[in-house]
Amino acid sequence: MNIVTVQQAQKTYNPDKIPVHALQGVDLTIEQGEFTALVGPSGSGKTTLLNAIGGLDLLTAGKIIINNQDIATFSDSELIEFRKQNIGFVFQAYNLIPVFTAKENVEFVMLLQGKSEQERDTRVRELLTAVGLADQIDRRPSELSGGQQQRVAVARALASKPQFILADEPTANLDSKSTADLLDIMLELNQKENITFLFSTHDQRVIDRARRVVTLEDGKIISDERVS
Repeated sequence: MNIVTVQQAQKTYNPDKIPVHALQGVDLTIEQGEFTALVGPSGSGKTTLLNAIGGLDLLTAGKIIINNQDIATFSDSELIEFRKQNIGFVFQAYNLIPVFTAKENVEFVMLLQGKSEQERDTRVRELLTAVGLADQIDRRPSELSGGQQQRVAVARALASKPQFILADEPTANLDSKSTADLLDIMLELNQKENITFLFSTHDQRVIDRARRVVTLEDGKIISDERVS
């Protein structure tokens, strides 16, 4: 089942000055349960495409269809609500709230969704156990390693039970062991719970684990390979 359909996506920055064509007519579908990497050199358009799918960057032209809705037509408030209910994000810089504990960071989106305290507590403990941090629940980001912070970020991304996770260079700031541990966790979630992951990455370690590799160059998809 397709959960994301991108149709003729175009994104041009600085159109009135020196235009930069970040996306040039990209077509892409993502199916439920995929573990897909968007790859390519800097400036290829992979992060722009990821951000457009996540509603963080608006297209110049084209469509992005999720839940049979073209999110390119949404207002800012509609996009915020849609992201909150449907998309989980994992960023290169973790983006945890420094004064919050691991528990508070993970449950924050559920607070915005109006979930009960009992539901939040149960879900947080489930997720922090799944990412191997059950014993770090009351620690703040400054008390955690980079790898642990990124695992909290993964748990946070999953908290709202989104349709899919968008991960922008999630291993860029991690050492080899932390990267391997994080990818093991993501793969297990993908395989056991059929959670869909879409990565933007330069990291060969991520690419080696992906089951589909989509390569962009100059704002166009130049190859799309599935790994058996």
